Amino acid sequence: MNINPVTIIIVASFLFPIIKGLVFGFSSFGLKKDVEGILGYLSFVIAIFIGIGYVKNSLLGNGSSMLSSLLNYMPKDIVSYFQDRPILIYVVIIPIIIFIMAKIFNNILNFICSLTIFHLIDVLEEVIRNKNYVVRRIVGGIVQLPKAICYLLVCLIVLNVASMFNVNNNLNSYIDKSSTYEYLCKKLVIPITNSSIAKQLPEVINDSLKIVVKQQNRGNSQLLDQQDSTSNSQIQQGTSNLSDTIIYYNGVTLAEGIKSDAQIDSFAKNITVGQKTTLDKAYKLYNWEGQNISYDYDKANKVLNDDYNVQSGAIPAFNSKKGICFDYACLYVAMCRANNIKVRMVTGEGFNGASWVSHAWNMVYLPENNTWINVDTTFAKGGNYFNSKMFDLDHRNAQIISQW
Repeated sequence: MNINPVTIIIVASFLFPIIKGLVFGFSSFGLKKDVEGILGYLSFVIAIFIGIGYVKNSLLGNGSSMLSSLLNYMPKDIVSYFQDRPILIYVVIIPIIIFIMAKIFNNILNFICSLTIFHLIDVLEEVIRNKNYVVRRIVGGIVQLPKAICYLLVCLIVLNVASMFNVNNNLNSYIDKSSTYEYLCKKLVIPITNSSIAKQLPEVINDSLKIVVKQQNRGNSQLLDQQDSTSNSQIQQGTSNLSDTIIYYNGVTLAEGIKSDAQIDSFAKNITVGQKTTLDKAYKLYNWEGQNISYDYDKANKVLNDDYNVQSGAIPAFNSKKGICFDYACLYVAMCRANNIKVRMVTGEGFNGASWVSHAWNMVYLPENNTWINVDTTFAKGGNYFNSKMFDLDHRNAQIISQW
């Protein structure tokens, strides 16, 4: 039986305060100290909610909050400097905000508790003072539950940050394999660190983008691991270097995936009516697809289990109004081509809020600015992923597989 050390750490972080309470039993003095500690952790969690969710969306997203308004009064050079360097927002701005807010909330909560909860603790002490040994220890364990939850949250948040910034490959491997971490992260961490936005983010399933290279003359095939950048390079070079090579994405070739029809072409043109610039047209297509195409979890699970008896690509996604990342990207290619917009298909990894997973998205060329911008229609319901400054924070190992 293989025991995942990440799972052990998570379970231990929750059980430690409870076991300590069972061993030492209940005391009003100890409980008051624990409450003060809990208030510190609670203040920290509240500060994280504001620091990571509120500040990140205001600085990097399309936030319309009071903070976003205040940014208008700050020197534009300073604001732009940090917005162009999202990593600095995470390692400088957000920690400062978290520290300040945690101190403020901790003082407020301690003042409230001194007038309320601490008096209730003294009453509880009077009630169980003469109770037997077992009762005092059971009560000691029960009153540690809030502290145990705080320990658990802190542990999960630390692991989440470590996973996002790829602190250690071995640690990431254990995190990815821990079903306990994945479940608790989606239930507890994502709602706290990303507010309501992340609740709409598709729970993109790892390995739901399967790439198979077949050598026609040899009659064999090779499944390429999306985590391996070397394999991605092979994908880019495969069709140009090997005439007998066919690359399949979720069971179809790229040409089959991006294939369009008259209905899609006509619909895509109608969406962009009245839009003059390439940027405006590309955004209209992104916005429509993000709002109208739903993530197909059933299909993702089939692909995960190497069941390619599914329809993939632009036409199935448009007709069924659902798909997985490859389908989203193919449909966006088809709709861009209908509007004569130069577009790329990109494969790599996306951070789904808990771990890095295989993923596909697009790039669009803006001739007005002579530049390419990133577009991820799969993640559109979770926030702004059209030419967003925070795009590189949850997308990595990008490989351009084709351009039209």
